[in-house]
Amino acid sequence: MQQVVEMYTDGACRGNPGKGGWGVLLRYGDAEKTLHGGEVMTTNNRMELTAVIKGLEALTKSCSVTITTDSKYVLSGITEWITSWKQRNWKTANKKPVLNVELWKQLDELIAQHEVNWVWVKGHSGHPENEIADQLANLGIDEMNGSTR
Repeated sequence: MQQVVEMYTDGACRGNPGKGGWGVLLRYGDAEKTLHGGEVMTTNNRMELTAVIKGLEALTKSCSVTITTDSKYVLSGITEWITSWKQRNWKTANKKPVLNVELWKQLDELIAQHEVNWVWVKGHSGHPENEIADQLANLGIDEMNGSTR
């Protein structure tokens, strides 16, 4: 039987583009693990994608994962748009290159290793685990700045 993991992810950016951070809360039974990090010059969408990627990379074996995100970009991209992007050789419907293509390819490879269920929640709406992921993403930015909020 596969392990069941809950993953809550968020990305943040101060300026877009600007300094960005990502945060992940992983839960397996009663055990919790948090991850966070940041980048000097990035976008909010890149940080949202990075959070999911870092969370999946932390899993050591194939799992049943419920990924909860407040990013419609990540959710729509991975559940709706990616099939067409791949059919068009990573081009949009307007024949332009897909933004953040290297992250989308990485995410596509990682989710293939797991049974993934996607859940969207409204950001900053009081969802406890989403708020924790948001705090972690902001901590990623703060640590880059050498300060804490």
